[in-house]
Amino acid sequence: MLQAHVQQSCTLSITALLAITLGITLVETPPGYAGPTTPSAPLASSRVPPDHLSHYSDLAVEWLQQYLRIDTTNPPGNELQAANFFKKILDNEGIENRVFEYQPGRADFWARIPHTGTSSKRPIMLLNHMDVVTSDASHWRVPPFSGQMLDGSIYGRGAQDMKNEGIAQLVVMVALKRETVVLDRDVIFLAVSDEEADGSGSDWMIANHQDLLENAEFLINEGGENLQQDGKVRYIGVDVGEKIPYWLHVVAHGRPGHGSRPIPDSAPNRLVRALDRILAYRTPYKLLPVVEESLREMAPYETPERAKKFRNLRQALRDPAFQQQVDHDESLNFLVRNTISLTMMGGSEQTNVIPAEAWASLDVRLLPGEDGQRFLETIRRVVNDPEVTVEPVPGRFREANYSPTNTALYEAIRQVSGQYFRDVPVVPRLTSGYTENQRYRPLGIDAYGFTPYTATDAEGSSEHGNDERIRVEEVRRGPRILYDVVMAVAGAQ
Repeated sequence: MLQAHVQQSCTLSITALLAITLGITLVETPPGYAGPTTPSAPLASSRVPPDHLSHYSDLAVEWLQQYLRIDTTNPPGNELQAANFFKKILDNEGIENRVFEYQPGRADFWARIPHTGTSSKRPIMLLNHMDVVTSDASHWRVPPFSGQMLDGSIYGRGAQDMKNEGIAQLVVMVALKRETVVLDRDVIFLAVSDEEADGSGSDWMIANHQDLLENAEFLINEGGENLQQDGKVRYIGVDVGEKIPYWLHVVAHGRPGHGSRPIPDSAPNRLVRALDRILAYRTPYKLLPVVEESLREMAPYETPERAKKFRNLRQALRDPAFQQQVDHDESLNFLVRNTISLTMMGGSEQTNVIPAEAWASLDVRLLPGEDGQRFLETIRRVVNDPEVTVEPVPGRFREANYSPTNTALYEAIRQVSGQYFRDVPVVPRLTSGYTENQRYRPLGIDAYGFTPYTATDAEGSSEHGNDERIRVEEVRRGPRILYDVVMAVAGAQ
């Protein structure tokens, strides 16, 4: 399903100096920021002394660089090093924490700040994963685990996914403790291993220490997208649901032989014909309420023609011309149908050998509410060849789920974002990628993908790519935004 962003000096602008003189606390001005929408309702961070806020920003930069230098490439992960990094910091702050090494070198890290208010609401959990994907240093401007600062950005594998958010959550925990704020909820910090592969860290925590999750009500995880274009933030995207992977393995069978004598019904030939039928199949449209809501929110920021379609997507999808647009628009197509991507193929290991079997892998993503078995039966009918088998990859399917938008946490994100980014829409999103929110919602937790950082297309696309990076100005401001969100939902009223 949640996916850094001035310089190290703390030089203050004339405006900031005047604000301090007048006793007003300002947010560090981001691109696209137009001032708070409701000055009469100050953010929680406005009660934090300016020198404290500046120090937390300094810590965010320093800690992110240190964290990016810890190589947690998965496989093998080695997340225990990262867990110990968190532990050292929170031990120094006197914050309760525990490290769980559930496999050699692999660990989960848990910490908690207890509520201190007279009322006790269910906790909010800040979830992040410590592992990162592989990287090829030969294609990077700087070494992937250097945490190097270059041209106003910090580079490193995990700078977007998601060591940046782990640091924002860490700084929030430290700020909550140091500022001795009154909380109506426990705030739980959970850093897990193996998210990029099998999710064993979250699975182990849920199976063995669900008690430490304390029946949490809310969870903030990776995901979301706050897109910046031409120096302005276009929208604040909050992931409320994710599509589910339903990977399929296709195997064609046929008579083997020598490549010099073609066999019309060989396994590779059968496979190609089957794949051609599968890729030509247009899965039917299915319009979810969250998708309708999201596009309606975005309509005012689109061209007049596109806005008209977005305001009534259900009717628009009856128009063959608009259907053609959707089918060729990667940003829309996945929102309204189950998708199929051909990702892997295999056959003979020698050019002159016709193999007895040829295979392919399909990355299928199903919308929430879809039946995997029914989809499988449909694909088998599309293939319509007894010599071609289609089977799901074991252990890869989970029933999809999503969280509503009428909760206290979603409203807190909306209100806080509105104060930082005036007239920028806050929109719920259904994402094409899977996140571990899917594992936590069945526990009764409303889980959202939300990032306190903005990113350009180029910065966002560096996630899992080369030169992964985040702007220093984002690293400095992001923890403050997250602090305000957490305080809005957990601070004593």
